[in-house]
Order: sequence, then C-alpha cells, then structure tokens
Amino acid sequence: MPFYRHYSFDLWLTLIRSNPTFKMERTLYFHRHYNSLSKSVDEVALIFRQVDLMVNAINEKTGKNVDADEMYLMVISMINDFSNTFNDVDLEELYLKMEQLLLSNMPLLYAPESLIVLKSLRERYDCTVNILSNTGFIRGGTLRKVLGHLELDRWIDFQLYSDEFRLSKPSADFFRLMLKGIDQVRHPKLQLNEIIHIGDNPVADVAGAKAVGIQSLLINSNHLTISHLLS
Repeated sequence: MPFYRHYSFDLWLTLIRSNPTFKMERTLYFHRHYNSLSKSVDEVALIFRQVDLMVNAINEKTGKNVDADEMYLMVISMINDFSNTFNDVDLEELYLKMEQLLLSNMPLLYAPESLIVLKSLRERYDCTVNILSNTGFIRGGTLRKVLGHLELDRWIDFQLYSDEFRLSKPSADFFRLMLKGIDQVRHPKLQLNEIIHIGDNPVADVAGAKAVGIQSLLINSNHLTISHLLS
C-alpha cells in the first residue's frame, strides 16, 4: 500500500472499542435510577442500542450532531414509554456519572497492533496523524482522556470530535475542518491525494472522504485491518 503524508483516523471500531463492562454498568445505572415502569435489564440495554443506531443514522443523514445529553434523555423517555417529564434529571450530574463509569471501565484498543502502526507511521515515514470521530453517548472531552490513558495520543497531532463542532461525518464541512488542521509548515503544498482517511464505516468514513477528494481505506468491517497500512 502507498504511504501518505497525512493520515486521518476514525476512532470507534477503528482504533478503539467499547468495554462490555461499561455498557453493562451503564445499563444497570439507568435500570435503577430512571425506570419507573420496571422494565427489565435486557429491555433497557436494547433501548440504548436502539437510540445509538437511530442517532448514528440521523447524524449520517444530516451531517449534524445529536449530543450526549439529548441521547440520554431519549433513553430515559423510551424506558418510561416516551414520557417527556425530565424535571428531575440533572444532566450535568448524569454525564459526570457516565464519564466516571467509562473511565473506570476503559475502552479497549480495537487491535493490539494499533499502537505499533501509529508509531511506525509517525517515526518511520514522518507523516502527521489526526482523529476525526463522530461522538454519541461519550463526548470528545472524555475521549481525549481515554486516548491519553491508552497512550494513543502520543502518536496523534490533533483530534476533532463531532460534538465540539456540531458536525458529523460524512459532512464535507467536517472533513474540511480536518484538512484545515493539518500542519502546513510540515506539509507545504500538500496535495489531496497525499491524504487518507481510515475508518470502519462505508458511509461516514469512505463516502465522506470521497466527497472532499481524499483517499480512504475501510478496515475492520471487512477483511482488512490497520496493519494493511504498513503492507
């Protein structure tokens, strides 16, 4: 595979994946605290999945961003048969609790070779690297803490998250923000064909990259892995 001067990476299911313990603890928390109709744990878990899939589809269609607070309120509403009584929900306290649960049950590297590949790209080929990620239940500020814990941030020049710009992939505007963030001193006269975006989603990642004229690579949802970048 050819080498590029700048590499843009998706995050979830590309470089990291959820810790199953976190998802279970989150489900149990909502089951205990926001479950006036005594839904089962499995029903609450299914609602989280439904909201996640629905919001992902909305964000991909609109190119905008439904934020974490809105998603948690959707979950609470659906658990309670679409009640819209949210007066007792302290959103700031709720998010801090979810962040605490996540940091206590850290996401995992999607593949053990991820760090090796990023390190090789930076050190051997003097390229630059960024994260361009849609967010959902977890905000970009929290994800920066995760990348620090996993030591991924050592090999990343900058990070862009959808909740911080109210834009989501495959929005061309979100990809253009990434292009503007590339270090022009290190990469003077950088051409679009010298930039590649890597991710697991054919719509958000591949179609989004194509819309702004850069290369793309689909991994993990097909037969390819991150190691293909060094092949």
